[in-house]
Amino acid sequence: MAQLTYRAAVARGIAQEMERDERVVLLGEDVAKAGGVFKTTEGLYDRFGPTRVFDTPISEQAITGAVMGAAMNGLIPIGELMFSDFLAVCWDIVANQIAKTRYMTDGQISLPLVLRCANGGGTRFGGQHSQSLENWAMAVPGLKVLAPSTPFDMVGLMAAAIRDPDPVVVFEHKKLFATKQDVPEGEIVERLGVATVPRRGSDVTIVALAAMVPVALEAAETLAEQGVSAEVIDLRSLVPLDTATLLESVTRTGRLITVEENPRLCGWGAEISSIVAEEAMWDLDGPIVRVTTPHIPLPAAAEIEDLAIPSADQVVAAVLTTA
Repeated sequence: MAQLTYRAAVARGIAQEMERDERVVLLGEDVAKAGGVFKTTEGLYDRFGPTRVFDTPISEQAITGAVMGAAMNGLIPIGELMFSDFLAVCWDIVANQIAKTRYMTDGQISLPLVLRCANGGGTRFGGQHSQSLENWAMAVPGLKVLAPSTPFDMVGLMAAAIRDPDPVVVFEHKKLFATKQDVPEGEIVERLGVATVPRRGSDVTIVALAAMVPVALEAAETLAEQGVSAEVIDLRSLVPLDTATLLESVTRTGRLITVEENPRLCGWGAEISSIVAEEAMWDLDGPIVRVTTPHIPLPAAAEIEDLAIPSADQVVAAVLTTA
């Protein structure tokens, strides 16, 4: 057992699968000798060499096109898009080509590939480099979508993504890169579409993802001091989505709060709310409440960005409105 940072967990998950399967390759901007701009691929070039870890031009279209072509020809490529915001540059390739090839070829061509991208705000990069865009990918049929919140989950879910026969987009939250956790040695492979419950409770269900999970857990601690027992669900995966864990919790607690960094309009919390309203309406004892970022570009100024992104205090206030 050793402490591992979230950023080092990215490299460990990739290295585990590169060691296991020589078809796995990694490409992107500065992922080789530089170890990635966020230092998430350090050591991989030295360990696996220039034929399996290599840099690309500054072109998201080139990266996604190369990844798609490599997957069609027997490799298992991992492509890094430096920021999730840059998905907008290559969205046609991702949403219309990568996501739909298996369907359009009647299963004759599958694309076992992973697209990785640094996601989310709180690090003062401004409105064009701070978006949480997992809801974009969630809306596209044919893509699987992951957003781990801990180093352990990053290792295990990255491995599962690489082994999956379909395209998987992994959102790595920038604000979590320096966080640490004890992670056991040896192979770790988690299952896609399985949520975890890092805190059990009986009065309200708080559903969160990525950097909002520690926010939800902090809120649960505060609520406990006020006599409210909050259960926290870490979705980990949006596609596939673990509706079983979600519905079991809500039918037991009778209340639901979603905490998401997405802008409010069409965020993943709206889909969660819809599912619960359809499947567990008569088990609810209060209104579903969504805590979100406002429908605005994220500011770069520290104080204003902090106001925009959901906080533990906002979550506590939202929970108390349902009591």
